[in-house]
Amino acid sequence: MASTYTSNLGVEKIGAGEQAGTWGTTTNNNLDILDRAINGVGAITLSGTTHTLTTSDGTLSEGGNKVLVLGGSPSGTNTITISPNDQDKMFFVHNSTSQTATFTQGSGANVSVVAGSKKIIYADGAGSGAAVVDVTDALDIASLRIGGTAVTSTAAELNILDGVTSTATELNLMDGGTSAGTTAVAAGDGIVTNDGGTMRQTTAATFSTYFNANLVTVPSAITASSATLTPGSAQSIYQKVDTSSNNVALTLAIGSLAIGQYIIVDKTSSSNTLTLSYPSNSQGVTLGSSASFAIAINQNGTIFTFVESIKF
Repeated sequence: MASTYTSNLGVEKIGAGEQAGTWGTTTNNNLDILDRAINGVGAITLSGTTHTLTTSDGTLSEGGNKVLVLGGSPSGTNTITISPNDQDKMFFVHNSTSQTATFTQGSGANVSVVAGSKKIIYADGAGSGAAVVDVTDALDIASLRIGGTAVTSTAAELNILDGVTSTATELNLMDGGTSAGTTAVAAGDGIVTNDGGTMRQTTAATFSTYFNANLVTVPSAITASSATLTPGSAQSIYQKVDTSSNNVALTLAIGSLAIGQYIIVDKTSSSNTLTLSYPSNSQGVTLGSSASFAIAINQNGTIFTFVESIKF
């Protein structure tokens, strides 16, 4: 009975009664094939753009190695065909060339190992439709270390970065980088803001509108003969006072002052007088019949300590 061979390694199975006196040589060869399949590291020299990785029956073949270290000087992406296409194979691949190596066995899927990378692959030996699969493509691991450092982020946290196209310089700025330029700010430039816990980018023009609307409040004109003006929400005030019908006594109360806050009082009529007073320190100023501005600036957070009046 003639010898037969195993399906995947080509190990020779001696026929009954065959190879009398020589079976030891065959057996030793078979053991070498098994040794290579279990722990063999094969140096595969590539050139051009194609290579055939063959496993031959009863022979120590490069396709029989467990680990494939790809070397040589391929001229471009090198397609490595695993032959024959009906053998199941599993390889640890280290591509030490400067080109991508693509493993194929049939018309099914292929696996590409880019220059300098390592992968674990297997070929399913399905004949003409055989496919090569990347075992490392979707590894499910409980923990990960990179360069000896444990990665403690969860998958959900890492997925937040999916689609991020920021440069290292941009990320460093968000991380407290102190590098600052002198690029002019334009209305259409974006400013990053925290919108109730959601980070958004808003134009400088939108911020300008908000600040202008909230920096100074403009109440309705005062016409009564006496009134009290109380600052609130740390906003400065532009207050018109209409004295066309009567004299007006206006008290500037302390309110919720902020240092640097100011009140502008605009006497809009040339008739009658406007008297300003400050209850905390009895300071005051009277604006006569000329149309006038009075400016009160808070400098210490408790009282208005500077008053300027302009008549015209």
